[in-house]
Amino acid sequence: MMRRWARRRPQPLDELLVTVSRAADRSLLWLTLAAAGASFGGSRGRRAAENGLLALAITSATVNGPFKLLVNRRRPDPQPRLHRRLRTSSFPSGHSGSGFAFAVAASRELPEAGPLLLSLAATVAYSRVYLGVHYPSDVAAGAVFGTAVGMAARSAARKLGRSEREVSQWGLEPRSFAARRNG
Repeated sequence: MMRRWARRRPQPLDELLVTVSRAADRSLLWLTLAAAGASFGGSRGRRAAENGLLALAITSATVNGPFKLLVNRRRPDPQPRLHRRLRTSSFPSGHSGSGFAFAVAASRELPEAGPLLLSLAATVAYSRVYLGVHYPSDVAAGAVFGTAVGMAARSAARKLGRSEREVSQWGLEPRSFAARRNG
């Protein structure tokens, strides 16, 4: 299956998938889209960016930390013409997890952005298998985890937002607010 997914294709496709995959390195693609949404999307764009970034942060920290350390799966051999060998664990795919987390969370707040964001997340996920740096199951696991976190981000953001409003309403520092609330 890996040979079929990662077989050589026309060079423009190689270049496109390498570019998309590199754009998603260190979540730069998602950070750029969040900045654009927050800058030009009004209050809904700002909320979409906030929710997307919250989901992205949770997913990246979880997938690229404890999950990869626990599983410690060896990566497939990359396509040398397209990508260098990576040293981190293969399972799950951080690129896929982060992409789907951001896309799902932002799309829940701004549904009209969904087709573009979800297509980009799927393209990034596919590019990781195409480049030979992940197995399909790595990408699927990352996508499922990212989607779950993305679905939960709106609720978490609302709870965090409510706490911040309560704190500013009382004019107290967070520690003082918690002490007053509990005592």
